[in-house]
Amino acid sequence: MPTSHRSHAQAGLTVPDRPRSPLGPRPSRGASPTRVPRIPIPAASTGTPALTYARPGLSEREITVLRAWLDCDSKLGVATRLHIALGTVNTHLTRIRDKYSNVGRPAPTKAALVARALQDGIVTLDDL
Repeated sequence: MPTSHRSHAQAGLTVPDRPRSPLGPRPSRGASPTRVPRIPIPAASTGTPALTYARPGLSEREITVLRAWLDCDSKLGVATRLHIALGTVNTHLTRIRDKYSNVGRPAPTKAALVARALQDGIVTLDDL
């Protein structure tokens, strides 16, 4: 006995063009109003332009936690080294990431935090 299949439209259902993400719509690839452009400024000694970035305004303690996080293999290692709770480490890292996002330089991963720390002179390649 053949079964009849109704399309989604016939059943009164709407089907999105593509699957929806639980994180919301994907940002467009065009220019973003929150993106802060890199502005070249002349370097004093070499005469070549150096890049400057919008600063997130990290506190001294946040810089200390960030340096420890980049140096350690785990957040528990950071907590042990700095004699603070694991939750405190997580809170600092969340605030650091929020501050970078607020200036248009998101850092959702540890690798992105490494890049931001290098760009801002918080660490050098030798420190890594």
